[in-house]
Amino acid sequence: MEEKQKIITISKEELSTLPAASYEGRIVLIDTPEAAKDAAQKLSKEKYIGFDTETKPSFKRGQSHTVALLQLSSHTECYLFRLNHIGLTEEVKNILEDANIIKIGLSIHDDFHNLNKICSLTPAGFIDLQQYVKKFLIADNSLARIYAILFDHRISKGQRLTNWEAEELTPHQQCYAALDALACIRIFDHLEAGLFDPMQSRHLKEIVIENEIENENTGD
Repeated sequence: MEEKQKIITISKEELSTLPAASYEGRIVLIDTPEAAKDAAQKLSKEKYIGFDTETKPSFKRGQSHTVALLQLSSHTECYLFRLNHIGLTEEVKNILEDANIIKIGLSIHDDFHNLNKICSLTPAGFIDLQQYVKKFLIADNSLARIYAILFDHRISKGQRLTNWEAEELTPHQQCYAALDALACIRIFDHLEAGLFDPMQSRHLKEIVIENEIENENTGD
């Protein structure tokens, strides 16, 4: 039995034609416990925070690294916490465990798993965009594709596999990391404000799903 279903998705080819998104807010690099404390104090006053992490990539089988960078963004500035230098400080941990501060990320359970390798963490107040966007018919689950569907801009992934444990992060690395966190807030705000009508999206497609009907045989 065939059933038609409407979904919103963007192809790799469509994505590649879009103009690149850029980060234009303020970036604050945090590499001391004192700076982390000050940043956490400012972030504690925010209602919504964009959340992401970066880890040095592993190119050898069996090799793994702990989270090197934690990005927490307000609407206007992004704080980049260099966890490989300062660890997960108590003040920052409190932000992540505060249910009254809404943190918005994507595929957040992977981030939680990796952050728990640094210290015990009980996250609260998180929204995972992968689940949230489903009620808007968005089938894609990557940040770049969701952002492209809503804003017609492409988030470049060129810096994703760079060394996040480098002595100094390049301006390109910092902008990439900050944009990922800010994009989470922008997506959430846009959808919450009702600015996206799924039925009017140019990426709306109709797919056919085949449902198998099981015949139940009963014996005497």
